[in-house]
Amino acid sequence: VTMKKLFAVFMLIMNFIKSAVISGFETAKIIIFGKYGMNSGLTDISYGELSENTASLLGAIITLTPGTTLVNIDTENNVMVLHMLDLNAREQTIKTIQRDFCDHLKALDGVHL
Repeated sequence: VTMKKLFAVFMLIMNFIKSAVISGFETAKIIIFGKYGMNSGLTDISYGELSENTASLLGAIITLTPGTTLVNIDTENNVMVLHMLDLNAREQTIKTIQRDFCDHLKALDGVHL
């Protein structure tokens, strides 16, 4: 195990905890207070060069984070279908997933960044 992979595991754990707490509060606010103009629905996100197993791990991380749920993994097109509680936050959510999870999962998977 290289230092790069250990660092990737550490960052995945830290980013997951951070995302779970922040998303938990945001989801609770939506449930308790409602949100005008909020629309939930399906969206897709590319998982790029990740292997099927690593994409499954990413799907589990996404599902365990409040407000998003993995619906399907299309392994032929390297795309995940997600249900999001607030599609208005789609772009920000996808950027966060790419930055906080995909990049570190690529390091674990041996994909060059």
